[in-house]
Amino acid sequence: MKQNTLSYKVKQYLMFAGPGTILFLAVVIIPFLYGLYLTLTSWDGVSAVKPFVGFDNFAAAFSDVDYWHAMGRTVIYSAISVVLINVVAFALAYLVTKGIKGQNFFRAGFFVPNLIGGIVLGYIWKFVFNRAFVAIASAISGGSAPSLLSTTNGAMFCLILVSVWQYAGYMMLIYVAGFMSVSADVKEAAMIDGCNSSQAMWNVTIPLMRASFVQCIFLSITRCFVVYDVNLSLTNGEPFNSSVMAAMHVYNQAFTYKNYGLGQAEALILFIVCAVVGVTQVMIGKRGEVAA
Repeated sequence: MKQNTLSYKVKQYLMFAGPGTILFLAVVIIPFLYGLYLTLTSWDGVSAVKPFVGFDNFAAAFSDVDYWHAMGRTVIYSAISVVLINVVAFALAYLVTKGIKGQNFFRAGFFVPNLIGGIVLGYIWKFVFNRAFVAIASAISGGSAPSLLSTTNGAMFCLILVSVWQYAGYMMLIYVAGFMSVSADVKEAAMIDGCNSSQAMWNVTIPLMRASFVQCIFLSITRCFVVYDVNLSLTNGEPFNSSVMAAMHVYNQAFTYKNYGLGQAEALILFIVCAVVGVTQVMIGKRGEVAA
């Protein structure tokens, strides 16, 4: 009887979850394990031979100054972008849940930038920074004005601005769901107890929205740490490689310089850093969520 029940469950699993499991293994697990193997080789990405070099790639990765400079820029870019994305997203969510006229239209409008591919988005904003903003600045100053993308700090500012513009609308929807999940009765009870609107927001609404904050910050961190498409199309690492992020450096190492094993090792380090930061943030957020 138990054997028949087990056989029935196995058949059910294979029927409903089997295709998804096979795809997950083929697209995620097997390539990940194969990538781990490649970190131990000096493969150039083309030849049939994959010489085994052990942990030499990891030693080379830790001594790669350019990689750690790119990692440092990624940390700075991610820290600023995550804060701005969530501040803007929270403000937008607050505005479109206050019952203003046309709030559904504004919700859709703020979400649209997230639907545009990063490559296309980068080229659009590259035109804006190099042509539109330069023309406006030149008209105001009466002379020629340089593009923001031509300076080191300006290129980083442009990357951050475009990332905030792209992701804030998506995070806004999560915050909107958080606002709508807070019962109006709780807010009314706080107002009856003597809270004004700002006190009710800070002491009642925000603590009850901790789950939304945890999700949005986690998604922002993971997206910013592995940014590549916008980095490629907007700045391409210029000027003078000052805006090369970690993901771009990894790609160049593997596919441009043909150091596939080293690129895989640096990609694994980037994955571990991103995972540690993301999981730590979730654990801290969940702890606060329970306390709330």
